[in-house]
Amino acid sequence: MEQNLNLTAEAMSDSDERMKETLALSSEAERDRDKSMSDSDSEDEAQQNLQIESLQTELVTNPSNYDAHLQYIRLLRRMGDVDKLSRAREAMSELFPLSPTMWRQWIKDELSLNTAARPEAFSRILKLYERGVFDYLSVSLWCDYINFVQEFDPMVRQFSPTGISKARDLFESALTAAGLHVAEGSKIWEAYKKYEQDILLTFDDTDEQAKEKQVQRIRSLFHRQLSVPLAGMSSTITAYKTWEMEQGSLQDVESIDLVDIYPHVAASYQKALEMYNARFHLEEQILSPNISDSERLQHYMNYLKFEQSSGMPARIQVLYERAITDFPITPDLWLDCTRNLDNTLKVGNIVSNVYSRATKNCPWVGELWVRYMLSLERGHASEKDLSEIFEKSLLCTFSTLDEYLDLFLTRVDGLRRRMASSSEEDLEYKIIRETFQRASDYLSPYLKNTEGLLHLHAYWARLETKLGKDITAARGVWENCLKLCGSMLESWTGYIAMEVELGHINEARSIYKRCYSKRFSGTGSEDICQSWLRFEREFGKLEDFDHALHKVTPRMDELKLFRMQQESKSAEESEKNTKRNAREKRKLGSDITEEQSPSKRFRDVGNPKKAPEENKYHVQNISQVTKVEGVNWKNTKIDDNPSEQQFSYEKNRGYSDQCTAFLSNLHPTANYEHIRNFFSDVGGIVAIRILHDKFTGKSRGLAYVDFLDEEHLAAAIAKNRLKLIGKKLSIARSDPKRGGRESSNPKTLTEHADATNHSSQKASGSKETDDTYKGDVKDVKFSSRKPGNDNIQLKGKNTFAVPRNVRPLGFTTNKPKAEEGDEKPKSNEEFRKIFIR
Repeated sequence: MEQNLNLTAEAMSDSDERMKETLALSSEAERDRDKSMSDSDSEDEAQQNLQIESLQTELVTNPSNYDAHLQYIRLLRRMGDVDKLSRAREAMSELFPLSPTMWRQWIKDELSLNTAARPEAFSRILKLYERGVFDYLSVSLWCDYINFVQEFDPMVRQFSPTGISKARDLFESALTAAGLHVAEGSKIWEAYKKYEQDILLTFDDTDEQAKEKQVQRIRSLFHRQLSVPLAGMSSTITAYKTWEMEQGSLQDVESIDLVDIYPHVAASYQKALEMYNARFHLEEQILSPNISDSERLQHYMNYLKFEQSSGMPARIQVLYERAITDFPITPDLWLDCTRNLDNTLKVGNIVSNVYSRATKNCPWVGELWVRYMLSLERGHASEKDLSEIFEKSLLCTFSTLDEYLDLFLTRVDGLRRRMASSSEEDLEYKIIRETFQRASDYLSPYLKNTEGLLHLHAYWARLETKLGKDITAARGVWENCLKLCGSMLESWTGYIAMEVELGHINEARSIYKRCYSKRFSGTGSEDICQSWLRFEREFGKLEDFDHALHKVTPRMDELKLFRMQQESKSAEESEKNTKRNAREKRKLGSDITEEQSPSKRFRDVGNPKKAPEENKYHVQNISQVTKVEGVNWKNTKIDDNPSEQQFSYEKNRGYSDQCTAFLSNLHPTANYEHIRNFFSDVGGIVAIRILHDKFTGKSRGLAYVDFLDEEHLAAAIAKNRLKLIGKKLSIARSDPKRGGRESSNPKTLTEHADATNHSSQKASGSKETDDTYKGDVKDVKFSSRKPGNDNIQLKGKNTFAVPRNVRPLGFTTNKPKAEEGDEKPKSNEEFRKIFIR
């Protein structure tokens, strides 16, 4: 037994030791787990800190990044950094409206950190609720707001007269904002009635008069609610009957009809019930969870059209607020909503508040900012408020420059109206001038030669004379406008009209002298000439009229000739297009043809009468250099600035005149723009043709430049040996006749004719790839005979008619004369006899 006891003791001792070891291992494992968790937490914290730093950098560089604000707030909320979280929410709230969910989270965090019973905490949370219900319509946020006041405001909780008044004002504000909300508005009505019923319980039975007054107030609330189409109307009417029975007005809820006691209430309830039934399917559509956002938005639009047909502004506005809450960044909703308010209310804090929210939700819509400024002006806002809104609008990014222009003009309009009124005597004109100057500096680089910029300067110049009383400043405005919009006829006529209106005839005449020779679009050049003559007839002397006539007549003849040339070219181009289309149609019909047999081809050679017509023309022109079809530009608008000219091309036979320069030694990278800029001081360029290799497509260093007349051509040739892109150009007069047989200079013939040929070979691979100048040059069959070389090269699609093993008639060689035994070359007539046999 003792042995057993000893064994048992030893076993217990071993068990204790193993238990100790297990506990030690467990403790060590727990320490390792705690350490690993601590390490993991430290890693997560380090990663979160990196994310916070990254988001802070992003928000500094791009404060308008909405998603970055959201991520930053979520991360700070997770880490529990209260101070940074509060600052982050304030920063986001200044730029964007917060959703009801974000406001409720913010208020919840504030309540968890502070005791609302403390005055400073209560006041801060109360302001958060006020800001929250301002951003978007939310019935749940309004209910939280009301419950917070009832719970933590001691005067409201104790039903003191001041507290009761404060609570009723809050309830009425809630009803104004959301009392017509068909789906959820009844929550606010029920909370209001409950509060009034709680007040009734505080009265003593001895104060019958006060008690009866409170009963009547509760009854009035029931009547108001029953006249509004809301969800749960049947339960509301039942609750009302029950309440009336408690007051002793009804004996039985089921047996007595409401019409017998309050007929007007019954009629209002019946009308509201019909209105609710008419809207029931529309409510179901917008509240359905199984539809897409686009479908829900369309249902809202249909619902709005239905409400607008009823014509109740308050109900329409509540529905707009509901739609905006679901789709806060839809510009069309905000535009329609503000337009509805402008047509109904026009002025008041409600309209300006909606515009403030609209511009925060959709700051990229310029029209909202314009309407906002007009709304403030209707409400007689101060110059400080208007200036602040205008400056905010300029910080936004709009899709078009016209929106910026509209903002500047709206600002000037308001300043002009207030300056003209007697109430704004302290408003100085320099503010208008500064606004115009900012608009011009900002928009001029992007709106040159546009009607918008012209209108801005014309408006500016007129106000300089009318309000600023400074004619010198007005002329300075017009001179600046001419620099920016000088190619527009309206710029010059507007300047002239101002001088004529002020009676400055000589100044107006000097402007006519500056612009009558300029080129304007359409018939503008003719119009300015006729305008000058009309001006001198009405305001000038006979000598002035004669002088104008002397200047204008040659100009009118020149313009008339140019118009005739353009019309002629247009007619020729139309005719050529017609012929080309007809030729292409014939080619389509003859694509598939039977190939002639060799014997038939030889018979055609032996019988010249049966040879195709094109063979005869081919033989006739064997040794002639075919003239290259020139490419001339035809423009519908001639302007002093060639970069703004619109070009179209037509093909003519040969050159239309001899005013063409031949350029060689061009840099391989030189393009049409380089050549045009090189001759910019010469002017008068009609067309540019750069020759390219037909296989590689690279520039051959050769080009033709057509000019209007000999004067421009001579000026261009005078620039010979000047450098273009580091290479000296060789410039000479181009003579198309030198490409023919009559040229006496073999080198000129070879180079010039070969260049001419390549300039016209479109089908064989010639390329002209510049964006501005693009020609459509007809394919030309080119063949030539060089002096000193008797070899004749036949090219064309009909060379099959010439026997391959027979030299053509008249063939000669430089070899020694044949010996007597050699066979003499046979003539064509001998070959005909051979084949005819």
